[in-house]
Amino acid sequence: MSFDYKRLIKFEHNIGEKDKKVRMVSGVVLLSVSLFTASILMLLVGLVLVATSYSGWCPVYSGMDKNTLGADAGSTGQ
Repeated sequence: MSFDYKRLIKFEHNIGEKDKKVRMVSGVVLLSVSLFTASILMLLVGLVLVATSYSGWCPVYSGMDKNTLGADAGSTGQ
């Protein structure tokens, strides 16, 4: 599996609905836990997960040419 840095600058949606929900829930949980434990690392990871969930684009997925948009069951492809 190769990582292409040129794809990082292309903003194309590559996160499906199921992946968005998982990222949003896990990001909010990490943000909540980071407030009680004062963990900067958890805070940063939680923020990244929430941001990628909200935008629908993950730079790591872009670099690896991975796309979960079509992976959702019942997806209409719109």
